[in-house]
Amino acid sequence: MARTMAARSLRILPQKRSTRIVWATSLGLSLLLLSLPWLVKLDGHPHANWEQFLGRFHPLVVHLPIGLLVLVPLLEVAGSVRPALREAAGFVLALALASCLVAVSLGFLLAYGSGDASTVVTRHLWGGVVLTIVVLVCLLARPQSQMQNVGYVYPTLLACMLIALIWTADLGGSLTHGSNYLTQYMPAGMKRLLAFGATPSASFYDKHIHPILEANCASCHGEGQAKGGLRIDSYDLLMKGGQDGPVIVAGSSATSILFQRITLPPDHKQFMPAEGRPPLQSEDIAWMKAWIDQGASPTLAKLTGVTIREELPAAHIEPVGDYSALMPEIQKMEQGQGAKLKQVSANPSDGLILFTVDAAGTFDDAQLAQFQKFAPYIVEAELGRTALTDASFDTLKQFTHLRALHLEETKITGAGLPKLASLSQLSYLNLSGTQVTAASAASLNTSKSLRKVYLYNTPAQPATAAPRATQPKEKNAQ
Repeated sequence: MARTMAARSLRILPQKRSTRIVWATSLGLSLLLLSLPWLVKLDGHPHANWEQFLGRFHPLVVHLPIGLLVLVPLLEVAGSVRPALREAAGFVLALALASCLVAVSLGFLLAYGSGDASTVVTRHLWGGVVLTIVVLVCLLARPQSQMQNVGYVYPTLLACMLIALIWTADLGGSLTHGSNYLTQYMPAGMKRLLAFGATPSASFYDKHIHPILEANCASCHGEGQAKGGLRIDSYDLLMKGGQDGPVIVAGSSATSILFQRITLPPDHKQFMPAEGRPPLQSEDIAWMKAWIDQGASPTLAKLTGVTIREELPAAHIEPVGDYSALMPEIQKMEQGQGAKLKQVSANPSDGLILFTVDAAGTFDDAQLAQFQKFAPYIVEAELGRTALTDASFDTLKQFTHLRALHLEETKITGAGLPKLASLSQLSYLNLSGTQVTAASAASLNTSKSLRKVYLYNTPAQPATAAPRATQPKEKNAQ
């Protein structure tokens, strides 16, 4: 009997010693993770290229622990039916811990190497640290989950783990897509509901300039990230500027860094928006210029030379006729060179689109006249950068179902614009880069269907301002 008890004691002592080592190691690892933000202090300045190179693997690696951590509770629940799955949960949890450690390390390298020290980046890093520690504690508590007195601890820790995972992942999503990623295209009614009835500001900045910045710049210069120390998610932060000083000089767009960057060639290394994002539309740039040149005020309701009409009721869209009999000619054009007609959809009543991209330089009034037989079925005409003149309006007025007309950078002077008055479906007209005058553009004000008229870089453009393509149901009143 005494020998048996002694043998048991000899086996228990190494187990206790091993348990103490595991807990001590886990405690040391947790303390190291908690001290990481101080050991690798984010100072807002870029560092070594190798750090950024390795750090950019973080978005790739981070999806592995997310999938594993979601899988663990599912395996634990399914293990009540099939015990083998519960055994697999332990291995998956250990693998998740290892991948969390790698993801956190790469995340710190990315933030430190790129010099990003914004609030959301810091919170995201702390979220990763807390999540990793919770996963570690789950792994330690799991062997005791079958004990009666502490059986609730492990499920509780798993719940905390999922909460930490959701919070950290949400912050990571804000960094990647911007803080307005989920709300940017939210229905207006839902926005008003979530805003608890708050009335929108009447200032030009809040209604027009801030939405431009929020849609194009917030992913790099918002609450989630603040590259170069610049944030644009509020007026005060925008005017404060970044590491290079103010980016807006009230009254002078020519000396404002932000305006200089958005008007650079897209292939310039300092062009904004960066990282391959599309440039701002010409109308956005025109409004930005007008706002800066007229004082960059946060409260001014109107700008000189910028007139915005109230919303117009939605126009009724009429279906076009059946053009099936003309399909052989349409298909022949699609296979050849030059201007083409393309179907909007397989439903003939949705109409046709006239494209001239392949023949833009040589497409003239005479060639446009050859499309008269298709006129009742054309709902959109892409005629920008062609050789069309004001004589083209004699043909265009026959496009009775036309809804969108592109005439940018053509030889149009606007003398024939009144001939478009009969087009009751026309809601979009782009005349940017033409010689349209204010007098000729005035005829457009009588149209009840036009929502968007673009006169950027024309003699008719007042104070370098024109409507934005992203602003619905607006029309420039010249």
